[in-house]
Amino acid sequence: MFQEGDKLLFIVGIMILIPFSMVLLFVIFNNRKNKLIHQQMEEKKKFETELAESQIEIREETLRNISWELHDNIGQLLTLAKIQLQNSNKDPGKIDESVQILGDALRELRALSKSVNPESLKNMNLLEAINNEIERFERMNFIKTEFEISGSPFEIPQKEEIIIFRILQEFFANTIRHSRATELRIKVIYKMDELEIHTYDNGIGFNPKVDFNGIGLKNMSTRAALIGAKLYLNSTPNKGTELVIKKFFKK
Repeated sequence: MFQEGDKLLFIVGIMILIPFSMVLLFVIFNNRKNKLIHQQMEEKKKFETELAESQIEIREETLRNISWELHDNIGQLLTLAKIQLQNSNKDPGKIDESVQILGDALRELRALSKSVNPESLKNMNLLEAINNEIERFERMNFIKTEFEISGSPFEIPQKEEIIIFRILQEFFANTIRHSRATELRIKVIYKMDELEIHTYDNGIGFNPKVDFNGIGLKNMSTRAALIGAKLYLNSTPNKGTELVIKKFFKK
């Protein structure tokens, strides 16, 4: 009789324990689910914040380049045309030269207006944005550039294109302002499910272990990680700098 009572007590205990365990597991699962949802929301918020900052910085960098172009390129052409016109009384041939110079300035302004047009910038893909940037460098005689595309280009989510372009723009800005480079090479490689971008300048270089946190380099690494890309920065003092971005895409 005692054994039967023990069995009954055991069964009752199991019957109580099972629902309790189920409730406990549900609470644990629900907490983990809520934590995961919260993390996903935080990551999405962080991504959207970084995306907005990248868009603002792209516009700011574009406006800085435009101000240089207005001052150093178009401004010089207009100044030269003014001088030619002032001397036209002594030499009527200067008028024709002035007309030609003003025509050059007008073409530069048209190219500039195209590059600053918000709709034009918005509708550019990654390759067009890179090409637009290096064309500006060429017009300004900032640096000699080389742009190569390998493989068959495929569509990239626009938000990720913006982040990638901002990383490249940061590298370009460092090259122009700090590296004293005379050459800038960009190679975009499209593989089956991967995008690789190699950029190289022949400037003075730096020691990544010492200077990595400076001149926007840490931001570049953070932004690459945000979209699941790998970023490699190779540089040696007096031997130039190479930036490599690798990003896998699910198809």
